Amino acid sequence: MPLISTSLARVKPSPTIAVTTRAAELRTAGKDVIGLGAGEPDFDTPQHIKDAGIAAIQSGKTKYTAVDGIPELKTAICTKFARENRLRYTPDQITVGTGGKQVLYNAFMATLDPGDEVIIPAPYWVSYPDMVLLAGGTPVTVTATLETGFKITPDQLEAAITPRTKWFLFNSPSNPSGAGYSRDELKGLTDVLMRHPHVLVMTDDMYEHLVFDDFVFCTPVEVEPRLFDRTLTVNGVSKAYAMTGWRIGYAGGPAALIAAMRKVQSQSTSNPCTISQYAAMAALNGPQDYLADNRVLFQRRRDLVVSMLNEAKGISCPVPEGAFYVYPDISGCIGKTSAGGVKIETDEDFATALLDETGVAVVFGAAFGLSPNFRVSYASSDTVLAEACRRVQSFCDGLS
Repeated sequence: MPLISTSLARVKPSPTIAVTTRAAELRTAGKDVIGLGAGEPDFDTPQHIKDAGIAAIQSGKTKYTAVDGIPELKTAICTKFARENRLRYTPDQITVGTGGKQVLYNAFMATLDPGDEVIIPAPYWVSYPDMVLLAGGTPVTVTATLETGFKITPDQLEAAITPRTKWFLFNSPSNPSGAGYSRDELKGLTDVLMRHPHVLVMTDDMYEHLVFDDFVFCTPVEVEPRLFDRTLTVNGVSKAYAMTGWRIGYAGGPAALIAAMRKVQSQSTSNPCTISQYAAMAALNGPQDYLADNRVLFQRRRDLVVSMLNEAKGISCPVPEGAFYVYPDISGCIGKTSAGGVKIETDEDFATALLDETGVAVVFGAAFGLSPNFRVSYASSDTVLAEACRRVQSFCDGLS
């Protein structure tokens, strides 16, 4: 009898975590490594949020809470949705989990039966398809391209929907591409969804506050309010508030779905960290002005990285609307040989040789469902990013 279940055997470990781990191992061995694989801000959690966590500890708020969040945090989340997204939820329509990843996973576990399909635009966050597989569903990939700005079209969405479609999973701005859908582009997709009332909508809005230039963030239910009763709007404090390690994600959705997700969580992790919940409440209820300062910082980094990568031979790097990633195309590097003698046949070959020969760690595009590309997280200092990009340029110069 096999030790590992069939469902788990279909799932691969997270490539982004693997890259970060490999970079750390090389650093420990004494190699000069620049890690551009981790998807987290490089600055510290704001002081007022840390103070709220400390205060929670000191006042004894260290016990179990309700399975999916304290009432005060759910109220803060309702206020946030109303203030920023014009969505009106009540606390029984809110769930809080240990990061956005758990919230997504709970939703799939609560709703998917064998054969149910989940439409996932590619490039996608590496965990989406594997979470669907673990829950017994079937991921259905719809591929966007460099030519469409890494955004799918309404016609592509229409063609992917079948009677077995359970969810359409939507992420804007996107990890890994940074692509953001405008209101008009979203309207095209929501018009399709309105023609298929059996399809549920799951939106991953984690990068809502990280948008640049004159791009205006919208979530699908803002554009088409009639989708409200079949949409799970997922968000969290990790990216905007530099709270990745605090592990708090949340969502608003139909009360029956939220109750089902609560049941899943009650039999897995139970409540998220009590201290983190109070810190998250401070993040959502507290000052928001510094978010604009962070956007200015990230936009400057984006422009630096895009400019320098586009100077590298064989690389084409579009300008993303948001998040803190770029997703350059390396078609011009495929088929060549590195200075270290590695034949570059795939984007994984490129990323491996880049790390081994220059010490720059990136995540290869196949992990995100679209090749030949790689993902750069520019959540590092300008100095570090400039040095990393110079190494990429040198690596590409050495291809023959």
